[in-house]
Amino acid sequence: MKTASISFIALVAVLFLSACADNSSFSPAEDAQDAGREFIRASLDGNMTKAEFYLLKDSANTMLFEKWKKDYYNKLSTEERVSFKNANILPIKIENENDSTVHYSFSNSYKSADTTTVKIVRSNGIWQVDLKELH
Repeated sequence: MKTASISFIALVAVLFLSACADNSSFSPAEDAQDAGREFIRASLDGNMTKAEFYLLKDSANTMLFEKWKKDYYNKLSTEERVSFKNANILPIKIENENDSTVHYSFSNSYKSADTTTVKIVRSNGIWQVDLKELH
């Protein structure tokens, strides 16, 4: 029993350390535009770990992000994924609502007719994307 407990604790520690290591290669955004650009680029590239790093961490955003991956991203063909990865971000309008909220409207060169606006918020001094007001 004692060996099983030690093994379980070691497994949890390894999982925790590997999860921390994945995010250590990403730098927090310096400003709202940086957060938006990093999140969008990672999403276009299919780097969901990096996109999630720039996502505001709350249950609603986690649910929306997981739903987007399941209902949209995971259903893309290989050709579509390559096209998104090769696409350029086309900023349309970056508008400050106040000192801690920015609306970032953009498109991309692959699907230029599709315009999206994400809300970027500064929470605890860190700029992150909030998907709850995605339009």
